[in-house]
Amino acid sequence: MLAERKEEGGFSYVEGGTGHPIVLLHGLMGGLSNFDSVYEFFTEKGYRVILPEMPMYTLPLIKTHINSLSKYLESFFKYKNLTNITLLGNSLGGHVGLVYSKNHPERVNSLVLTGSSGLYENAFGDSFPRRGDYEYIKRKTEDVFYNKAVATKELVDEVFASVNDRNRVIRTLAFSKSAIRHNMAPDLPHLKMPICLIWGRQDAVTPPDVAVKFHELLPDSELNWVEECGHAAMMERPDKFNEILYDFLKRRVG
Repeated sequence: MLAERKEEGGFSYVEGGTGHPIVLLHGLMGGLSNFDSVYEFFTEKGYRVILPEMPMYTLPLIKTHINSLSKYLESFFKYKNLTNITLLGNSLGGHVGLVYSKNHPERVNSLVLTGSSGLYENAFGDSFPRRGDYEYIKRKTEDVFYNKAVATKELVDEVFASVNDRNRVIRTLAFSKSAIRHNMAPDLPHLKMPICLIWGRQDAVTPPDVAVKFHELLPDSELNWVEECGHAAMMERPDKFNEILYDFLKRRVG
């Protein structure tokens, strides 16, 4: 269970533990609760874990793009006086982590990507979002996971509410277009920090060949597969995810 959310300095975030800072970045259709198991595991292991709530749906429409989220992170890190950070991002959160690491490598100790956009991904499809069609949203939410049971009614209800909120729909589409335009392939060879790729073998959103391409282009990367797992390994296979990440941090961060 996450700690109580803090609202201060114009930021909303959860923080716990002490030691080396790990900052967790949720995706476009995700939230802080996606990282419950990561938060619990690593705060108990002696790490400082921080989850900023990304302003996906509150930025002015003209600033609804990935660079704005990177700038938001820099403001947050300055406010918290954070350096030597391990950034961990899922889906669009991984993409933001990549852009931030390109722009501010001096703050980033290491980077962890799981189901990250930044090269290419399969979104909800040309018909997304089909407002009002609950069964369609349910199927599309289930497609994110190998084990469909992970897509609980609570999770489906959250996604359904999002795609029936006009403000969120507009910004979701804007971020999706920004992600497609902002291909990171030319930048990846210049990222010199240690990078851990943790990928679901059955990821249908950012398929396995995306992970392989990331691994080829990133000079200091490790590729770890999670079997019988889809797009959000930290939710679907939390024990395996935490095991891989803990091993990486012990070897590469200390």
